[in-house]
Amino acid sequence: MTAKAWETNGKAARTVDEVFFQNDAVSLCLLVHRRAKTMRVVDFRAGPSRAKRMLVLSLARREDVEKVYTLVERDEVSTWIKLGFAKEGSIPGFYKRSDAFLLGRTVPPTGDDDTQHPRDSEVRIAIGGDGDGHELSSPAESEAHIRAEKTLVQAKKLAKELLGRALPSAKVAPASDADVKKAIAATLRSGRALTTFEPFGRDVEREHVVVTSRGGFELYASIESQACFGNAFLELLTAPRSDAEKTATVAAVGALVARLVAQGVVSCFSLVPSDDVRLAAAFAAHGFRRTGLLQNHVVVGGERKDAILFSRKLANPADD
Repeated sequence: MTAKAWETNGKAARTVDEVFFQNDAVSLCLLVHRRAKTMRVVDFRAGPSRAKRMLVLSLARREDVEKVYTLVERDEVSTWIKLGFAKEGSIPGFYKRSDAFLLGRTVPPTGDDDTQHPRDSEVRIAIGGDGDGHELSSPAESEAHIRAEKTLVQAKKLAKELLGRALPSAKVAPASDADVKKAIAATLRSGRALTTFEPFGRDVEREHVVVTSRGGFELYASIESQACFGNAFLELLTAPRSDAEKTATVAAVGALVARLVAQGVVSCFSLVPSDDVRLAAAFAAHGFRRTGLLQNHVVVGGERKDAILFSRKLANPADD
């Protein structure tokens, strides 16, 4: 087993570790996010095996992780369902000409490894359509989706109210590492940080920017991209607290999307806490669609929350 660590901006201690594990049965890379207590699994050897599932869960417990997830192509979805993971969402065009699928599970206590082993017929998510249809059967998951659906309905209503209204001008500029660290530290202290810009993937490029608008509005954002696939993970450091900030955030997301389009990005996605109507409205206003719900996936102000996965295809790779 080998490990590589990143220092996340604004934190003195290591917050993300890249752990490699390989033996005769499995070959894995684990991205362990310390702050959110999540772990992404990158599997280099396809196929289901009990050894793989037990290893992932035991390493998650060792690393004090509460949520494990993976991102795979369509043909690997059934494999991870057999390993006890549930389909939680999709990212259209993530691999430029094909979609990516997110599957996750909470980490059960020691000895309860088989308590979350759903069959494909038991946990389903509508994927391949417009991304707004979800069908799940367990009570806990239904409750989570009902909450997210209420947020989405309200967000679309707010976004519709902005149609035809002039938005404030929003300017995007590169952000220095020092300024990003200060901003992260301040928002962590206040409990407003949605993220600390932890890596989502491996071998990626990351750009930090700051968006400004009238009235002293300032929003730090991060764009993590993979040029080979033309995708981008867009993260906003904070969510709007008022209607004025909501309108400015809508303008900011629009400016960021325009920047990504100019850079040739094909697919863009972002995560929004499932109870944040104003932030969801900022993405809904620019054509982002809900393409999943990641349960217990983010931590805001010390509270673990579900996250709505918003996605938008910005270009058709067939036009290249």
